[in-house]
Amino acid sequence: MPIPPLNDRQFAFWRLRRTGLPNVQIADRFKISRQAVSKALLAMDRKVEETLLSMAQANQIEIERLNAEIGVLFGRSVPFDAAAIVFVSADHGGVQVWYEHEGDCGACQRYTRCIELLWGYADELGGITLEKTDDPTRMADELFAKLREMV
Repeated sequence: MPIPPLNDRQFAFWRLRRTGLPNVQIADRFKISRQAVSKALLAMDRKVEETLLSMAQANQIEIERLNAEIGVLFGRSVPFDAAAIVFVSADHGGVQVWYEHEGDCGACQRYTRCIELLWGYADELGGITLEKTDDPTRMADELFAKLREMV
């Protein structure tokens, strides 16, 4: 489910802030006022929050924590009785849902796709480094533990 940005510029601001770039530097980069950036980011935060909440509801996830500024929601899947993470991955298809699980990743057809998603999402957040591993389940555990510290 893609995030429907209010406009591409607002989404660009949101992505830059998520990597840690301050509003004043975003404003300088786009040659607009800091207030314009703040207003756009507030609108994007509302849209991201609405989207995360909608995905949680659609997937029957009880919400524990949500942070629209980085685009992540932590919760628990009622039908699967498992921890679940809903997150915005701008480079990997919009909104993603990940359920904590132990799997046989080496035998899974989605192995490469999961590795690329997790590495890509860590890169999108700026500053999150992951241990080198060939196990997507362990990568996810590490990434989402670091995200929990941020939220």
